[in-house]
Amino acid sequence: TLTRLSTSRCVGEMAAAAPAPALVTEARCAQRCREYLEGERILDVSHRVQKLPDGTVALPVLEGKFTKQHLQDLRGSMAPGTTCILAWIKKPIPSKASQVQSPAKKLCAELQHLVACFGGRWSEELEHDLPHSWQRHGDLVMLSKDCFKAALWEELGPELWETVASSLRARRLAKQERVSPDGVRTPIVSLLLGHDGWVEHMDNGIRYTFDVTRCMFSSGNITEKLRVASLQCPGEVLVDLYAGIGYFTLPFLVHAGVAFVHACEWNPHAVEALRRNLELNGVRDRCWIHPGDNRQLELRDVADRVNLGLIPSSKQGWPIACQVLRKDMGGILHIHQNVESFPAKALQLPCGLLEEQPLCNGQEDSGAQRNHRSPEIDDVEWHRWAEATGAQIRALLEKLHGEPWRTNILHIEPVKSYAPHVYHLVLDLECRPLQAEPH
Repeated sequence: TLTRLSTSRCVGEMAAAAPAPALVTEARCAQRCREYLEGERILDVSHRVQKLPDGTVALPVLEGKFTKQHLQDLRGSMAPGTTCILAWIKKPIPSKASQVQSPAKKLCAELQHLVACFGGRWSEELEHDLPHSWQRHGDLVMLSKDCFKAALWEELGPELWETVASSLRARRLAKQERVSPDGVRTPIVSLLLGHDGWVEHMDNGIRYTFDVTRCMFSSGNITEKLRVASLQCPGEVLVDLYAGIGYFTLPFLVHAGVAFVHACEWNPHAVEALRRNLELNGVRDRCWIHPGDNRQLELRDVADRVNLGLIPSSKQGWPIACQVLRKDMGGILHIHQNVESFPAKALQLPCGLLEEQPLCNGQEDSGAQRNHRSPEIDDVEWHRWAEATGAQIRALLEKLHGEPWRTNILHIEPVKSYAPHVYHLVLDLECRPLQAEPH
């Protein structure tokens, strides 16, 4: 069991290794010596050059790198009797550059100090157990689940989390454990420091607030949120079947100019966050929240546009999307899906098909590795999925209304790589009854 040492003993032990080697010479020779040390790459830039009480100058050097030959070279370039010696500075002053540490390095240094103060021994196991990345939400930092697993951490008590928070410039700490398979993707999060998990996040001029212990924030969808915000939808009615805390509801309202949104969400914690976010952004009067299972939605024939933002598949929402779409004019569906595009599949395609159907604009690919994006292969696989989806939506609409409809692929947007050869895509699908077509 670890016990914290007294502050004086802890500081004394840390200071015991403080002295640093330095080349001491006269002030008039200091610049020439510094240039020599820099040229030999043996100047210790982690400490400042110091002027000593007797007027000489101490230039810090790297321990173990400064040799007798270096000292002889310097003395040979000076007049006889000039001071030029190697000495140890008892209280070296850290340079400004050495004090600018990355958060990860600062965290490591602070925890080494804390472990030493408890009489423990630092090890590679502890260093590997530190977080290498984290999410920041205002004054709250969310740590990943794969850190601080070693038994020693528990012996440090609350001071561990206070030290981590201080090092990362946070007031509250939480740790992501996993996502609950409860159907609403409730995150299992431990609040390590602080009284609650409510945070605020600014994204493209939109304010989002949510409880990190109850709701997830999908930062990886930023490109799609920006695209949605750029759409021109004045006067339109949108139905958002998987609204969450307002990931897409708010960009449609704040930037795209939709007149009204029907937002469906069955996670009660997300519903509470959505209510707050509508208020925060001044659009509460243009949105009606429908809590509960959207498959029980009684809404019909109202939507110019429907957003189906659920992955890996939003297929369970397709029937209700057809139900809420305007019967007279139809509208546009934004269908999210994780789509596979394996190179092996593309080898079975007819010759020339790869060049005939380049329908999606994706990222450039160097072709250096097989698991990187192959635009031609992806375009074909993505188009196959889009065509099949369009056909299924068309069949649902014709069965629902008893009359012919047409579907048209407007755009296929790659949001992000979800796994090797699996992409999160959004299909913009135009759906129109044939009777609404101009003659």
